[in-house]
This record gives sequence, structure tokens and C-alpha cells, in this order.
Amino acid sequence: MVNPTRGILYPARLPEFHRLPAPAGVADLVAWFWIPEWDIEPGRSSRQEVVSYPALNLVVEREGVSLAGATTRASHRDLRGQGWAVGALLRPAAVAALVEEPAALIDAETPIDAPELLTAVTADMASGEGRRERAVSSFSLWLRARVGRSDDASLQANALFDALMGEEAALTPEEAATRLAVSLRTLQRMTHRHIGLSPAAMIRRRRLQEAAQLVREEPAADLATIAAELGYSDHAHLTRDFQAVLGIAPRTYRSESTAAKPTAAVSAGGSTAGEAEAQHPVSDTERDDGHSDE
Repeated sequence: MVNPTRGILYPARLPEFHRLPAPAGVADLVAWFWIPEWDIEPGRSSRQEVVSYPALNLVVEREGVSLAGATTRASHRDLRGQGWAVGALLRPAAVAALVEEPAALIDAETPIDAPELLTAVTADMASGEGRRERAVSSFSLWLRARVGRSDDASLQANALFDALMGEEAALTPEEAATRLAVSLRTLQRMTHRHIGLSPAAMIRRRRLQEAAQLVREEPAADLATIAAELGYSDHAHLTRDFQAVLGIAPRTYRSESTAAKPTAAVSAGGSTAGEAEAQHPVSDTERDDGHSDE
């Protein structure tokens, strides 16, 4: 299990948020499950700001089930009222059974016809103490039945994901290809088939997540040192990545993160439609662009 706040831009603003490990029976299909729950007072909304993992997420909410593709930019979602989501950050072995072309879901999502999954998870989430664990169990049973057993090709795709996103991950596509004993072209085909992104794009996203975490959690660390530690060519390279994806400079992000005030708890272990979110309560008429939320 990776750091429970990686990918979450403003952890101090989280609602109740849990990231649960995948049961052993689906460990080849799911990296982890994530479950946010919220209860926002009338007339206000809670903004989630996300730089998500380069992976697909299968998400159950009261309204239905959806498959969210990998993203290329930071995003946000405004929550209102009471609600929850139960999501699975999918490992590559699960993807082929759910979508033919993951690249078609980049920065998008599609509904999934799964009434049994929706019914089971909705009942579990309404059942009080232990609801999250029961929801994960129901989700896991459904997913295993839907996907079946992983074949050798799927397991090799999982090894690819680990090489690019796991602990001590490769710093370059070439290094990942060497670790997996495949050609660079084969590596590129595998990531396109199972995730929809290039290996280089996945590495950039992981590196940006790590950079954001270090900028936020180590306020005394010099940005040039962080850039060098993560393989950026220089401080300017780190700043360009931040601004291109997050829309703000590292120093601005550090200042905003320091100013954020805790409002909820994070448990080791989740997000909605994109995995890893932060909450910022605003009124329904308050937006940066001056327009009301839709």
C-alpha cells in the first residue's frame, strides 16, 4: 500500500476517506479500494482537487456504476448533500474484461451495466458498522466473476504497472523495459492496451505526485533539491510540470497546502472517479470564474 495521501492535493481538507487493501482473492485485479463519504450542509459544496494515478477506476455510487479512464491533468469535482463512492483502482489484469480500448477513456468515463454490483454495494454501504469492508467484499466477488482468472499476459501487464508505479519504480521507460526483459516497443504496446497512456506519461504522473507530496510535507526542503531527487533536469523543469498539470507553481501550492486547515480524517487506505481527492467547502454561488456551480 502506497502513502494514503499520495495524489491528494489537499489532504487536510478531506472528508471521511478510506483506502482499503484489496482482498487476496482480487489482488491481481485491484491495487486498492477507496471510499469517500460526505455530508455537506445545505447551500454549500465540497470541492475535490485531484492529481490521479495513471490507471482506470471502477466506481460505484448511488446513481450507478462507471469506469473512469486515466487522466492527463488535475481535475476537481464539487460534492453536495450526503453521499459516498466505492471505487477500485484497477490493475492492468482487470482492464481487458471491462473495456476494449482504454485510450478511448482518457480524461473520460463511461457507464457500466452492473445492476448486481450496484445493488450489493448500495445495500452494504447502508448497513452501518463494517459497511466499507462488506462493500469491498461484495465488489471483489463481482469483479472476480466478471474478469475470471488472470492469464500470463495479464500478469505480465501487472508487472509492468509495478515497474512503472510501484516502490523503487523505474525512472525511465528504458529502465522499465530492461527490468521486464521486453523491448521498449513492447512496453509501449502493453501500456497502451491496458492503461491507454505511454510509459513516459505514467512516469511523469508518478513523479509529479511524488513532487507534490514532498513540496507539501517538507516545507523546508529546497525545490531544486526535490527536483534533483525525483529526476527532473532542474528546478525550472519541476515548475513547468506543476504549472502544466496542476495549474499553479510549486511555491504557490506549498503556501496553499500550509494554509489548509484539517476538516476530516484519512484512513490508510481511497476517492471518486479518479482516485485521490481533497475537499474545499464553498457556497453554491462561489466559484473562481464567478459563475454558479451546475
